[in-house]
Amino acid sequence: MDASAFRAWIAEAARLVIDNTDHLTHLDAAIGDADHGVNMRRGFRAAVALLDETVPATPAAVLDAVGRTLISKIGGASGPLYGTAFRQAAKALGEEPAVPAERLGAALHAALAGVQRLGAAKEGDKTMVDALAAAVSAYQAVVSSGGGLAGATRAAADAAERGLQATVAMQARKGRASYLGPRTIGHEDPGAASAVLIMRALATTAGKEVT
Repeated sequence: MDASAFRAWIAEAARLVIDNTDHLTHLDAAIGDADHGVNMRRGFRAAVALLDETVPATPAAVLDAVGRTLISKIGGASGPLYGTAFRQAAKALGEEPAVPAERLGAALHAALAGVQRLGAAKEGDKTMVDALAAAVSAYQAVVSSGGGLAGATRAAADAAERGLQATVAMQARKGRASYLGPRTIGHEDPGAASAVLIMRALATTAGKEVT
């Protein structure tokens, strides 16, 4: 994947976030501040606008620009968490003009690690980590067994969805939702839901790259 493919990924992620703004807001209304959808929409719209204006030349530059934009435009905890994820992924990519499957896997792992360091969350805490960790593990399993980019990203997106569904039975242990205690059981985590959208967008974009 080159810089244009990474820009296409972010554009597709923005489309999915915009299309699912009300759903993300509904999820957040149950266990949060009811602003996750609106905040994510604002952040990704701004990111796409910046990429269209500046046209970064490398995959790393694309992700770094997205990360900086999300930090500045998304309120609450999601802005710093997603911003950190994209910026850490950018650092892992280096300055290569195109990214092979293995390097993208390293970037996804760096994104997850950045989120976990900042948010001090682990799997089972009912956060975006539940979706991201599942996605990274599935991606790396496919690549390690000789699979390519399309198969790895598709597996990652499917695993992220399973991670999201697993949050329904969990009690939130991080962030504002944790204050509600057992009342968070029975609800999908909104951060995990938006992570699924981003991974779905990556799978869609990667699939087009190899067809």
